[in-house]
Amino acid sequence: MSMVGQWEEKPRHILIVEDDPNTADMLKTYFTSLGYQVSHAAWGQDALAVAEKHPPDLVLLDIHLPDIDGYEVCMRLRSQRRTEHVPIVFLTERKDRMDRLTGLNLGAVDYITKPFDVQELRYRIRNILRRSSLESLLHPVTGLPTSVLVEEQLEKVRADPRFSIVGLRLKGMKAFSDAYGFITHDDVLRAVVLILRNTASELMAQDPFVGQLDTYLFVLIVPEEKRYLVMGRLHQRLGEVLSFFYPHRDWETGQRSDGQPLPRITFEMGYVTASDFNPEGGLTALKEVLFPPIRD
Repeated sequence: MSMVGQWEEKPRHILIVEDDPNTADMLKTYFTSLGYQVSHAAWGQDALAVAEKHPPDLVLLDIHLPDIDGYEVCMRLRSQRRTEHVPIVFLTERKDRMDRLTGLNLGAVDYITKPFDVQELRYRIRNILRRSSLESLLHPVTGLPTSVLVEEQLEKVRADPRFSIVGLRLKGMKAFSDAYGFITHDDVLRAVVLILRNTASELMAQDPFVGQLDTYLFVLIVPEEKRYLVMGRLHQRLGEVLSFFYPHRDWETGQRSDGQPLPRITFEMGYVTASDFNPEGGLTALKEVLFPPIRD
């Protein structure tokens, strides 16, 4: 069985936010019988607490709730990093065009009015989750292929010794984010990815593979004879670009406006070939060979 197949077979978690007990019981029973993991909350605040503790794969959200309305729940889910990309489907009796536009404008992926056909709802949710499954193979900030897709690419290196894997790891990003905010933090990640893609494209005739092992660890598959050239250009360009994300005064003085030391972003690079590691060891083995742990 392929790794992608294994990943797709995991039960998907649906959070139903509905204060009508009859509708809630019907939906919970129905989707549980289809093999979904189902949670239920009758109040908006309870739904937010459930989503924070156990982020769902999809939220089926009523607009009329006893405490805060569904629009407010949607906005708060979108404002949290753990739930900002979770698909939200509004389920409501409101049929007015402006209500529908409001929900879609807040980031909902669908808007279903009561009374509804439960079979139609089932197929809509199935299709949304399928699209979400494909999108979740990509990092939500950078759009790069992540773990499953990266692991599949290891077979390419194992099968063809002409290729190497170049790894790049960013360091100091958490302190940088704490000082300058997650928006600037994400801008740094996107800039780094742009440099990786452009550098790889300049030196390779075919579309290069650029992937992301975790938030701060990136990999490129490059021809063996070009690995040092790729690493040299990356080192030069990243050294030039990273300073642009700091306030000019902070960078020049080496400290923040409050007198605290400048949280500098640094990076390190490594490379491996098929002979350096066993691809069957997976991504953990790859990380350890690219960046061996420091041992006492």
